[in-house]
Amino acid sequence: MSRLFRQRAVTSLFSLLGLIVLVFFLSRLTGDPTSLFLPIDATDAMRENFRELHGLNDPLLLQFWHYIVDLTHLDFGESIRKARPAIDVVIEAFGWTFQLAIMTMALVAFCAIVLGSIAAFRVGGKFDRLVSLVSLIGASAPDFWIAIVAIVIFSINIGWLPTSGTGSIAHWILPIAVLFIRPFGLILQVVRGSMISALGSAYVKTAKAKGVKNTPIIFVHTLRNAMLPVITVMGDQAAALLNGAVVVETIFGFPGVGKLMIDSILQRDFNVILAAIMVTALAIFIMNLLIDVAYLFLDPRIRY
Repeated sequence: MSRLFRQRAVTSLFSLLGLIVLVFFLSRLTGDPTSLFLPIDATDAMRENFRELHGLNDPLLLQFWHYIVDLTHLDFGESIRKARPAIDVVIEAFGWTFQLAIMTMALVAFCAIVLGSIAAFRVGGKFDRLVSLVSLIGASAPDFWIAIVAIVIFSINIGWLPTSGTGSIAHWILPIAVLFIRPFGLILQVVRGSMISALGSAYVKTAKAKGVKNTPIIFVHTLRNAMLPVITVMGDQAAALLNGAVVVETIFGFPGVGKLMIDSILQRDFNVILAAIMVTALAIFIMNLLIDVAYLFLDPRIRY
């Protein structure tokens, strides 16, 4: 296990360094922050002082070197927009995204596993055909379109739910519902296919011959052996929620890390952009490591 962790840490470190280089230089192409944070009639001296204060006067390569040196001391710089340490701003926003992703994935996993397992047990039946149709629609539907339609129907026309914010449980319903649809459709398809394959195994036929009831066959004997591909897809979808909820968070005004990255790009808050990328990448690395550990638990024959 320690060898697995070392290998994953080394490969993830190189990936993170490449990501830092790419984001650092690309973010600088968005323009000069002085045009956003200073008044239109700001003098050249004021602009020069602003750049000097935030380390933007140095040549680009020297700025990058200073950033890497500060990073080795766990100094992520300061947010230009909020005048706070960039890492504090990101962690505060990431907490909201993490809660949103955890609640969504827990709901997705439960519904997809239960419905996919039942559909696989009666292949070709009405319930199976309905589940297949729902999963296909869910996997194909674009998040941004669903979010806009949901706001129009449930917030504007009916008035049941708020359009943005996090003040109550009602504020979470639409973001969770919209983020739920796509991973639910994808994972439901994988659960159904994997369970169909597992239910055709010899040990299932033996269990049926011994008179074992359907529920233990599905959720005890078969499900564990069918979970490896499901765990893989669930990990990918969880990473997508952490890294790709940008559109949904922006539409619903949800104060997560996705919306923070969009706002920081528009405001040219370079340190926050880089800190958000690094925190998200670290979370995805930890999640992938947990998936590898789950493989070992589900199938002890696997060795890394």
